[in-house]
Amino acid sequence: MALSLTEGEPAIRKTPSPAGFFNIQRRAVQEYLGLAKPRIPDPEVGLEEDKVVEEALKNLSPEQREALGLEEESLLGDRGDENASQKDVHTEILPPVCERCQGLRHHRKAESIFHPSVHSIAEIIDESPHKYNHVYHLVDAADFPMSLVPRLHVLLGDINLRTQNRRSRREKFYGNRKIDMSFIITRSDLLAPKAEQVNALMPYLREVLRDALGRVGNRIRLGNVRCVSANRGWWTSELKKEIYQRGGAGWMVGKANVGKSRLFEAVFPKGRMRPEEHRRPAISHHSLSPQQGLPVPAGYGNSPSSAAVEQPSDLHVGEWLPPSRPETEYPAMPTVSSLPGTTASPIRIPFGNGKGELVDLPGLARSDLETHVQPAHHRSLVMKSRIKPVKETLKPGQSLLLGGFIRITPRTPGLVFLAASFTPLNTHVTSTEKAIGIQKQESALDVENISVPGTGEKIQHAGSFTLSHDITSQSAGPLTRKDALKLKPHELPFRVLAIDILIEGVGWVEVMAQVRTRDCPHREAPRDHPRQEEAITSENKAGREVVEQKEVEDPWAALNRAAAGGGETEVKPKAEPAETRVLEERHWPVIDVFTPEGRFIGSRRPMGGYMLNKAIKKPAKKMRTSMKGAKKREKMSRRAGAAM
Repeated sequence: MALSLTEGEPAIRKTPSPAGFFNIQRRAVQEYLGLAKPRIPDPEVGLEEDKVVEEALKNLSPEQREALGLEEESLLGDRGDENASQKDVHTEILPPVCERCQGLRHHRKAESIFHPSVHSIAEIIDESPHKYNHVYHLVDAADFPMSLVPRLHVLLGDINLRTQNRRSRREKFYGNRKIDMSFIITRSDLLAPKAEQVNALMPYLREVLRDALGRVGNRIRLGNVRCVSANRGWWTSELKKEIYQRGGAGWMVGKANVGKSRLFEAVFPKGRMRPEEHRRPAISHHSLSPQQGLPVPAGYGNSPSSAAVEQPSDLHVGEWLPPSRPETEYPAMPTVSSLPGTTASPIRIPFGNGKGELVDLPGLARSDLETHVQPAHHRSLVMKSRIKPVKETLKPGQSLLLGGFIRITPRTPGLVFLAASFTPLNTHVTSTEKAIGIQKQESALDVENISVPGTGEKIQHAGSFTLSHDITSQSAGPLTRKDALKLKPHELPFRVLAIDILIEGVGWVEVMAQVRTRDCPHREAPRDHPRQEEAITSENKAGREVVEQKEVEDPWAALNRAAAGGGETEVKPKAEPAETRVLEERHWPVIDVFTPEGRFIGSRRPMGGYMLNKAIKKPAKKMRTSMKGAKKREKMSRRAGAAM
């Protein structure tokens, strides 16, 4: 990013643009431009403190030093002359950041940039000078899969997604260029406390991703899906190795605030500059444009540990894609912040002596829920750490409030619901009448509502969601556990139904309810159950089903008889299975969600997050029985036995 200074311009502009503007009065900018002498740390600073430590160590006896693991050579006094002689310390002059990044790093204050469209991202990738390109589609685990960009492989161009056909090709070239895509679920540490538990969720995550992809999800393979956690370091080393071995251009694509810049820093292959004789060009020369390269300021990357690679005279600078920076062993990484839209323009950082480069792209528009929230509570919309949920009980006539402006109200009467919130928003359970008043900002109750004034008038119905997923085997406790009673779900008189309500960019709420088996809509019988081979014929006095075995004629035999005798014979259809017939209409439990403008809400099949993240209760310590008078009681019991 070039400095916003021209010849004849004053040192401080009156109306600077924060994004990309460099203040010449800042010391870091002056040192980078050579206008000020770099401040080199004095090695003699702190020698007085070292002398105090040295005197304290010398007063210890040899036995005490040996117990502490200290030797004579390890004392500070033995190395004092060596440290004092190293006064000429070389420091690398790192490029400064703009005023906007300076405010983000030190004051956590900045304005979000204008989010580009998918077509703008497609134009940027289309200007790639590399023959091999790979798109990393980043999806946030906090609201998975709401942060998925639908049909991204179609919008970005001819991206190959390998189908389930065994003859499908692994690689395809379009116009002397190959581009493929993989799905990366970021911040996976929000799902479960251990990496093994997240790894066990991969089949579930693939199925949810298939549902989100629509018709395409049923045709393609999903072997290119993986979870990572830059915060905990889960599976980042494998992804870093894959990026380096693949080479070419790696494009980080995703919606705003899904963790692109944070993952970029964790998986960028640092310190991988190879010798010059093993270097191979990764740029397709047919796509180079004869434009003059930008001059590199003096002092950039001039340290021995990060020697800059000589830049070619012709740099590919397109209309959307900026020029690449000089390659160093340990380059400066993009600014990481929880502000949506931190990255203002594509950031290209090469690695491996021209082997490839990694590109951090600006985030696509994700959600404008923060416009309905007070600025002081914007951080409450970002889940930064894993949540240990608390189950809230919603009795008939009650509702759940999230942050005071999102309401979940059960519709099914006479049924108790349980809700576990995996969001950083405060939860509050109250009657539905009071919840409506609090949400519409008309109540005088002392319940916090973090929405801006006037949001209550915009509250609308976001949708009705049915609890149609059976989680009885996971939630029945010791009744279905293999080390306990080992009962089958169809043997229980109840079923546990659930669904996950997603809040865009914030998190999810797991809602569940327990219903009687005879009131459950599906009432599916197991395959080994004797009722599976029966068909419904009538109804007995108690209202239960009476079944009789039906003999179904083989249609092939009927066709053979018709061909042999020449007569027309009606082929009888197969009997309908018993579990598909329902004598009376029954309904799933339903909940209603109300949000500002009726937006920002989705749903998915339940993940069982409460069982994975619930707080473990340690068993209470047993009180030791008092032994006072124990011998006296024992003697009295012996006497009583002898007297009998």
